[in-house]
Amino acid sequence: MKRERLDKVLANMGLGTRKEVKQLVKQGLVEVDGSVATDPGMHVIPEEQEITVEGEPLNYKRWLYIMLNKPPGVVSATEDNLHETVVDLLPYEWGHKVHPVGRLDIDTEGLLLLTNDGQLSHNLLSPKKKVEKEYFARIQGRVTDQHVEAFARGVELEDFTTLPAKLEILSSGDVSEVRVTIMEGKFHQVKRMFAAFGLQVVYLQRVRMGPLHLDTTLLPGEFRELSEEELEQLRRHIQKDSPVQS
Repeated sequence: MKRERLDKVLANMGLGTRKEVKQLVKQGLVEVDGSVATDPGMHVIPEEQEITVEGEPLNYKRWLYIMLNKPPGVVSATEDNLHETVVDLLPYEWGHKVHPVGRLDIDTEGLLLLTNDGQLSHNLLSPKKKVEKEYFARIQGRVTDQHVEAFARGVELEDFTTLPAKLEILSSGDVSEVRVTIMEGKFHQVKRMFAAFGLQVVYLQRVRMGPLHLDTTLLPGEFRELSEEELEQLRRHIQKDSPVQS
C-alpha cells in the first residue's frame, strides 16, 4: 500500500484545504491508530490505519466510481459560473475529487459516470476503444427504415462523417421513439445526426455506456457507487490496454 502525507489524505477526503486540515492536526483533533497526530506531514497508509477526526472514523477510499442519473438543466462539468454542475449534486467529500467521464448536453438526461480514476476515463473516452453509448430518444417526425439504413452507413455531417451507428425504431409517428447506439461522443452528435434528415430530437436520455446500464431505480439527480460486479464488467471491457484501478 502507498504511504501518503496525513494532510494530503485529509484534504483528499474533503475535510478542507491543505491549510485547513493542518490546523485540525495542530488542534489535536486528528488521531492515527488511537494516538493524537501532531505532525500534518506524517506518512500514513490510509487503507490500513485507523484515522479519526474529532472522534469520527475516516472512511477512506482511494478510487470513487459513481453512477449519476443526470437531470436536465445541469451541466457536465466540475464548475460553471452560470449553471449547477453534476458535482454539485454529490456530497462535498465526493464532489470535490471526481470528474465526469465525458459529457451530456445540458438538456440531456441519464447515465453519467463520475470518477477520480483518470486511467478509466481515458480508456472509456479513447476513440480507439469505440465504447458504445446507447440513448433513448423521442423524435419530432416519422423515423423510417431509410433512417435506420443511413445510420448504419454513417451519417455525413458538415464537419465529419459519423461511424456506423445502430438505430432501432420503437414507435414511428408524428413523434417517434427510438434507441440509438453510437461509438463516438462528438458535440451534439445524436441531435445533429437526426437534424441531417430534418428531424428534431425533443427528448434524449443516455441509458448505457459500454457494459454499464443506467440503474432504473435512480430518479433524476440521484446517484450511487458502482457495484463490484459493474466494476468488473468495466475491467473486462477495457482490459485490452489498461484495466480499471482498484
